[in-house]
Amino acid sequence: MYLTFFIYIIHIYVILIFGKGDILKKKDSLILLQKREWCKGCGICVEFCPTNVLVIDNDQKVTIDNLSACIKCRQCELRCPDFAIFLEEKSDE
Repeated sequence: MYLTFFIYIIHIYVILIFGKGDILKKKDSLILLQKREWCKGCGICVEFCPTNVLVIDNDQKVTIDNLSACIKCRQCELRCPDFAIFLEEKSDE
C-alpha cells in the first residue's frame, strides 16, 4: 500500500516538474501521445481508461486505438509506471 502511494506521489511530482501536469490548461489544447519503446505492455493504462481509447496490440505494447474518444482525464498518464503515455500540448505545426 505504501509503495503504491509512493509511486503515485512520484508520478505527480515528475509530471509537475516536467510541465505535463498543468491541470488548468484547456483540454482541447492537449493530445494523447505515447513512447512505444518505453512501454512494457503491463496494461495498467488500458484498464484505467474509462473510454477504451487504448488497447494492447500483437507486440504486447499499448496502442492508441480510438483517439477521438479520449476525454483527457489523465488516468493513463498517472498510472503508467514507465511514463510511456502522456498528454501534451498540441503544437501549431
